[in-house]
Amino acid sequence: LVRMQFLQLLSRKSGKLEMLFQIPFCQKPFPYTCLATSACLYSKKKKANGYEQVDQEKYKNLVYSVTSYKTSAQTPETIFEEDNLLYGPPGKHRPPVKAGTKAPKNWVPLINPSKRTVPLNRDSNLPMKVALQKNKMPSVTRVLQQTLSPQQVFYLERWKQKMILELGKDGFEEYTKNLFLQGELFHSALESIFLSEEMAAKEQSEDDSLSGYLTSVEHVLKDISEVKALESGVHHKTLQYLGLVDCVAKYRGRLCVIDWKTSEKPKPFLRDTYDNPLQVAAYIGAINDDANYDFQVSCGLIVVAYKNGSPAHSHFMDPDLCSQYWNKWLLRLEEYMEK
Repeated sequence: LVRMQFLQLLSRKSGKLEMLFQIPFCQKPFPYTCLATSACLYSKKKKANGYEQVDQEKYKNLVYSVTSYKTSAQTPETIFEEDNLLYGPPGKHRPPVKAGTKAPKNWVPLINPSKRTVPLNRDSNLPMKVALQKNKMPSVTRVLQQTLSPQQVFYLERWKQKMILELGKDGFEEYTKNLFLQGELFHSALESIFLSEEMAAKEQSEDDSLSGYLTSVEHVLKDISEVKALESGVHHKTLQYLGLVDCVAKYRGRLCVIDWKTSEKPKPFLRDTYDNPLQVAAYIGAINDDANYDFQVSCGLIVVAYKNGSPAHSHFMDPDLCSQYWNKWLLRLEEYMEK
């Protein structure tokens, strides 16, 4: 019965259905005998259609472009209303300024413009090894340790408590002692290699189980040449701090301050080395200010060696990157001096 009523309606309205349901973007109209709308079925009044006289063929392309365009029903207003409902009104405050964007009060250039780089008279071509003069000046390591951020202190303390739970207090002290000892032996072995004491380095590596670390840095050592300083003391007279540089040499043809590190965990990115880039920048600035050195440095290199012998990660710091970390170092130094 419903189907018969439907067919009767179609036969009555066939003229209008042909006009209403002819698809403008088709060459031939669809069969209109199978289409209907709620307006045709349920409308009680016969409404006048103002589009009956429109030339559909003339405006076919316009109708197609309008009807075929897909867009979201959302508007900027509705999106803001939805965000406001889900997350509340937007904050009116400005984002906090990062510490790295602050300018140091007592800014000193990384490269010393007044330093003369005339070669000093030296009797030997061996790398320099200036004795570290201990005085009231703070060391680079001390400054960085005393100016750790609250977040750094939190994670360091959490790691310490975790290790104490696993090893016990005495075991943790022994563990840290061995870490420092391994670092010192590793540096000594590298110094022997740079001084062409291969046999001494080989014997030391066998005795102290350093073969893994030395294997780890083999590919890096091939790119190092013209070693100018080893385990040498530096001090910055203007800024009043000192430090002990691991190595100054050319890495792939560019003079660098090289910092050797050992790690049990992989550190493939520079950010994984925490404050080590600031340490390298501080040493570069000190060398450039120190009259004991007849050269200036603008690049840095951090090499992380692994005990299992896996290839060390080397992080090169170009002059721009060194300048960025130099500014961060100056801020940490100012913070230390204020404390």
